[in-house]
Amino acid sequence: MYHTLTVVALTQETPDAVTIHLERPDRQPLASQPGQFLTLILPCGPGGKKERRAYSLSSTPQEAPRLSVTVKRVVGGLVSNYLLDTVRVGQQIEVMEPLGNFVLQPNAGGAGRALVLVGAGSGITPLMSILKAVLRQEPQSRVLLVYGNRNEDSVIFKDQLAQLEAGSQSRLQIEHVYSQPLRAGGSHQHTGRLNRTTLLHILEQRRDFPAPQCEFYLCGPDGMMNEARAALDLLLVPAARIYRESFVAATETAEAAQAHGDVSTSPADSTDGTRLVTLHYEGSEYQIKVPPHQTILETALDQDIDLPYSCQAGLCTACRGKCLSGKVHLDEREGLSDSEIKQGYVLVCVGHPMTDDVVIEID
Repeated sequence: MYHTLTVVALTQETPDAVTIHLERPDRQPLASQPGQFLTLILPCGPGGKKERRAYSLSSTPQEAPRLSVTVKRVVGGLVSNYLLDTVRVGQQIEVMEPLGNFVLQPNAGGAGRALVLVGAGSGITPLMSILKAVLRQEPQSRVLLVYGNRNEDSVIFKDQLAQLEAGSQSRLQIEHVYSQPLRAGGSHQHTGRLNRTTLLHILEQRRDFPAPQCEFYLCGPDGMMNEARAALDLLLVPAARIYRESFVAATETAEAAQAHGDVSTSPADSTDGTRLVTLHYEGSEYQIKVPPHQTILETALDQDIDLPYSCQAGLCTACRGKCLSGKVHLDEREGLSDSEIKQGYVLVCVGHPMTDDVVIEID
């Protein structure tokens, strides 16, 4: 579902990062969960073509009707640079409703839990939403944030994080990691990259956050998250306690992983030629002929079928559908759980039909 939101405020977080605060014109809330993302649709492509980018919400549902996304300038980034160069208060922006599975369900009446959030750079954005929700809604819970940046001046939400930590009565504790610090560090500042060794050192010193009993939320570049996961494996943290969100450009897709059921991760045979695919979406049926080496989504968009999508990298699940018949090859399946794969769910942005009887019902 699509919405038009109005920019109601802008916050300059760092020289190259801005938080954009958005609301519906009628100020009615738009449902979201801590950790989800918002897809912005902007006319910044060639000839005014609309481009889509997903930005994690740095706001919480308790801040409704306001939704906030934090955008960091990326060298050569089409959408991020367009936004930071042109966004103004009062501007209207088309968006998709909040989506994403990297979410935390607050438990206000629970006995409390210990969470460790590990992020680098703009990976702080969904973690900010999660930690604010926990501090506000779970009075017995504690949060440790391990946050990596180049230096002190590149810390997004620097002042806000300091205020939250100071007012949390020790429920929020922050460990900063700087690869190129500008000043000598204190007791909660570490020099170097946020990698396996650094994270192991921090967690082994934090006896108040025993790793196997904590819940871990990881967000940032894949290299950092792989390093963090290796550290957590060494500390015997159960996989069920580890959640991760990848920030990957649409053109970057990982190798296919082993799948189950009707979702194949064996490369499609290019000699099979064009495949017929039937799509069910919003009460309508569409039949498209998908050529080799083109995804189902790409073919649908070429035929002006306005399917939902965002990242185009198989991560955000905005284009998720259920394969009712036939077989589909996925270039990437990180956005789907094993349970979803077994139930027949596919992502059409990275999906290729393997047979002529593919029928997909789009969520």
